Amino acid sequence: MTRDAFGWTAERQNDFANYDADGLLPGRIVGEHRTHFRVATEVGEVSAEIQGRLRKTAGLRSDLPGVGDFVALRLSISDGPSIIEAVLPRASALIRKAAGETRPQLVAANIDVIFIVMGLDGDFNLQRLERYLELVRDSGSNAVIVANKIDVASDLTTAAREMTTVAPGIPLHTISARDRASVSALEDYFTRNRTVALIGSSGAGKSTLTNQLLGRDAQATQEVRTHDDRGRHTTTHRQMYFRDSGGAIIDTPGMRGLELWNAPQESLTNFDDIETLAEQCKFRNCQHQTEPACAVRAAVARGELTAEHLTRYQNRPGSSKR
Repeated sequence: MTRDAFGWTAERQNDFANYDADGLLPGRIVGEHRTHFRVATEVGEVSAEIQGRLRKTAGLRSDLPGVGDFVALRLSISDGPSIIEAVLPRASALIRKAAGETRPQLVAANIDVIFIVMGLDGDFNLQRLERYLELVRDSGSNAVIVANKIDVASDLTTAAREMTTVAPGIPLHTISARDRASVSALEDYFTRNRTVALIGSSGAGKSTLTNQLLGRDAQATQEVRTHDDRGRHTTTHRQMYFRDSGGAIIDTPGMRGLELWNAPQESLTNFDDIETLAEQCKFRNCQHQTEPACAVRAAVARGELTAEHLTRYQNRPGSSKR
């Protein structure tokens, strides 16, 4: 693989100059696992670990290497792993608050365009779209809304109008990820070997779209549950794929509970705790009022959630569209 193929530019080369003189090799992280990374280089894909000094000098966990990062790599001369000695400056970084923790989590780095994939079935949710848009704005990437499953949309015209109202000026594409012709307009976003990341909830069709844009079955896919349109986490970790026709795709696990890192106090993401609990409600369209088996009201009854917090959530702008 050439450097250009994995997104290398003249700017990257300038950032890498000192490491080049030290005999290191440029690479790009394509996979992150518990014990190691997979790194694409011009001599092939290699397994690598982080240098101890790099781990010690990282201010936050999100400063450590992640999928999409360009790195300076010392190749192994034995059967052991190569060593990542430095992370080059990021052009963009998609960072969220780690679920259940008070630390930032790097989702992916150096993304040019982020496809916010929204299913047009029963999982359609404008408030979730607003949170995704806020996440993308903070990342430094460009947002594109990809509304999938036009074949099952009950009212495509209304859904498109609502998304345009929530996200004025943001490109919107309505597609069926299973139809190659339907996704052809998305090809333009990969020109000049740009990197596109896909985010969205489980079951929105990210893995199916990834396979379609790659022209091969790289990701496993599953059907959503028919009784509530909820998906299962087919993608379990972040992974970058390079396309034969140029550009790269980063597929990410489904995000339902979504909270920004350093979110403003008035942010809609302050209701992330309720949104996460709502996934356990009996009914997909539960309003947390009088419906049976409501996980949110049960949390209030147990004292895990305040009634005032729930009332603010129910009275937020656009709540009737949940």
